[in-house]
Amino acid sequence: MKFGPVALCDASGAILAHSVKAGERKLRKGVTLTPEHIAELQQAGLTEVTVARLGPGDSHEDDAAAMLAAALVPDPAQANLRVTEAFTGRVNLLADGPGVVVLDTDALQRFNQVNPMITVATVPQYQQMTAGGMVATIKVISYAVPLSDVRNATQQAQDAIRLSMPKYTNAGLVVTEIAGGPSNEKGIAAIRNRVEALGMDLSEVQVVPHRMDDLTASLSSICGEIVLILTGSATSDENDVAPASVRAAGGIVDRFGMPVDPGNLLFLGASGDRPIIGLPGCARSPALNGADWVLSRVACGIETTGADIAAMGVGGLLKEIPTRPQPRAAKGK
Repeated sequence: MKFGPVALCDASGAILAHSVKAGERKLRKGVTLTPEHIAELQQAGLTEVTVARLGPGDSHEDDAAAMLAAALVPDPAQANLRVTEAFTGRVNLLADGPGVVVLDTDALQRFNQVNPMITVATVPQYQQMTAGGMVATIKVISYAVPLSDVRNATQQAQDAIRLSMPKYTNAGLVVTEIAGGPSNEKGIAAIRNRVEALGMDLSEVQVVPHRMDDLTASLSSICGEIVLILTGSATSDENDVAPASVRAAGGIVDRFGMPVDPGNLLFLGASGDRPIIGLPGCARSPALNGADWVLSRVACGIETTGADIAAMGVGGLLKEIPTRPQPRAAKGK
């Protein structure tokens, strides 16, 4: 690609590199200059403009962006993504519904190393999305890039971006309460909003005393493809009331504790094929916490092991919430 100032008489057919004003009209950068544009610029008193002109083997920014998007998402419907039309060298990938973003991060790293002018920027791995949210943007920075580099980039990252949508349709919530404990109304509302944000229904809510016998019975009867537990007293040990009740009801506990703050006191288990999530107390707040990361992955059928939860520690220091003190700043802690 050739780039630089040229006389107006030589600019027809080139791409305007910088926006300029021609009388009352503004010609925006990126426009392909026509003889009519040249006449307007001459009438405005200009004698030269800065332009870009494609050379042999170059691909126009819009053509390149469209090719790159087609490689990253070859089947938008299967990937649950909507691909916008290329404009000014940009294509956006939008979520076609609620879900969690799944990326081939190694492939995307290779993609971004081909040519600095060929880029893709995404939300973080496993980011929860709502319908219409932007998952990624593909941007060709210059007005043209070598077609050979475009083809190279397409080979580096085939089918590297997708949205995993919820595989479950509903969840049940068991809330335990203790004398003088927190109010359940706001907590239930916050959890209902989380479930509905994933396109699911909160099919049933049961409120029982914070005792093992009562919680065990509730876990055996509660409806829902996923079971959520919110305890009136924080779970402090893997043998505390909630984890022990899961086992007494015939389930298992795979993991207690997570390196995400707020969210440390979460546990994850199952009863047969039905996932069970013991929510930390911070789930009573609508603010982001570790439970959001686990619930969204589980809801979308993404395998979430103890090792996966352990890996959440990098980036797991989340913003403090107003309803929660700052334990890391407390003396002696």
